[in-house]
Amino acid sequence: MATVHKIVHTEDAPAALGPYSQAVVANGFVFCSGSIGIDPKTSVIPAGLEEQTVQVLANMEAVLKASNSSFKQIVKTTVFLKDMNDFIAVNKIYAEKMGGALPARSCVEVARLPKDVLVEIECIATVAA
Repeated sequence: MATVHKIVHTEDAPAALGPYSQAVVANGFVFCSGSIGIDPKTSVIPAGLEEQTVQVLANMEAVLKASNSSFKQIVKTTVFLKDMNDFIAVNKIYAEKMGGALPARSCVEVARLPKDVLVEIECIATVAA
């Protein structure tokens, strides 16, 4: 049986910066590419960590919505930080946005992120039937 893949694109989140999709739906899951804090309407990246984190999660939410999913349906996230000292600040915003949904998660410090942002988050979620 062939797997059917659906490419997801929404104008409510920034376009992919390279040869990849915002997300792909396959076999009841949505695989979201990493979101960074680019405002999809202005292309501006906020300067501060908190502002970038809020924008990252807004972009992720838009992609999930376009995929017929939501934060409550996330099963795994990966958080990429430019500086692990930002862990607590990102956790606070992340926890507020996730509400009671606490998916599995990894968090890693990286040398550099696209557009020199401070945080990037990717996720895998289930899609509504």
